[in-house]
Amino acid sequence: MANIDWSSLGFCYMQTKSFIRYTYKDGAWGEGELLQDPYIPIHIAATALHYGQAAFEGLKAFSQPNGDIGVFRLDENAKRLANTASRVMMAEVPEEMFREAVLKVVEDNKEFVPPAETGGSLYIRPLLYGSGPCIGVQPSEEYTFIVLVMPVGDYYKGGLQPVRATIIDGYDRAAPNGVGHVKVAGNYAASLEPSALAKKAGCPINLYLDAKENKYIDEFGTSNFIAITKDGTYVTPKSTSILPSITNKSLMELASFKGITVEQRAIDIAEIKDFTEIAACGTAVVITPVNELLWKGCVKKIGFDGSCGPILQDLYNHVKAIQSGTTEDVFGWNTLVKE
Repeated sequence: MANIDWSSLGFCYMQTKSFIRYTYKDGAWGEGELLQDPYIPIHIAATALHYGQAAFEGLKAFSQPNGDIGVFRLDENAKRLANTASRVMMAEVPEEMFREAVLKVVEDNKEFVPPAETGGSLYIRPLLYGSGPCIGVQPSEEYTFIVLVMPVGDYYKGGLQPVRATIIDGYDRAAPNGVGHVKVAGNYAASLEPSALAKKAGCPINLYLDAKENKYIDEFGTSNFIAITKDGTYVTPKSTSILPSITNKSLMELASFKGITVEQRAIDIAEIKDFTEIAACGTAVVITPVNELLWKGCVKKIGFDGSCGPILQDLYNHVKAIQSGTTEDVFGWNTLVKE
């Protein structure tokens, strides 16, 4: 076991034993190699640097009560990376190679997986980028795929903490027919300034409206928007500019399993007044409850001041229990790491 103060873990980079790297050359992927040096050589004319051919995923591994390690929704992340690669004309990582890479690097770094009782996890970051030189605007002929891991803490020690969100006018996350539906690095670069403005306004997260009409909810800066209506329906936006969140997909499947009506549809910002619970959802936190929304100088209070609403709290608890292996994984979402 690594000599780590598990109680003080945040969500930040930490050096671990190894990462794994594969290289695509001459039309084929090579064998993966486990490496220790966290610095990687890259050509000064690499397409990742000049033309943004870079994409990533985020998933987690959790200690199970019996000592096993489970990776949550590995296959879904593999599919989403392949979809992103196709959109920006990068070499696709075969699902089996993605799976092999994740399981190998997690097994090699198993001492960095936080113990089950800490509430922490091993964060897994697959990264695919154009590493071949090209000055003309065209796809690279060489690609690098790496998977790095690091232990991270539980965001919510002591329970879910609602936050205030804001809508920053004058910024769009992505165009309707752009690349908002895939996980390219440039989407996150574009989000940095509005995110900084939100934090300056005292809001940890910002919410985007649609780029075309500026009236429909798109998503939060780094995560999907979800809400519960007065009649208990789970609603989330449907748009070509929204990243399909694997966490949101999991929550929707779980909600349906529990008999909750689920709707994916256009959501007018005026509907905010009709929601009893609102949250951002994503890999890092599962659910971040939102109890206030700031827009045009007005504050709209939502649902519960000091806690998460009951429906989203229940969904959060159930997902966390599946991840940690403390309840039956009826959906088969966990992939066990075999030594």
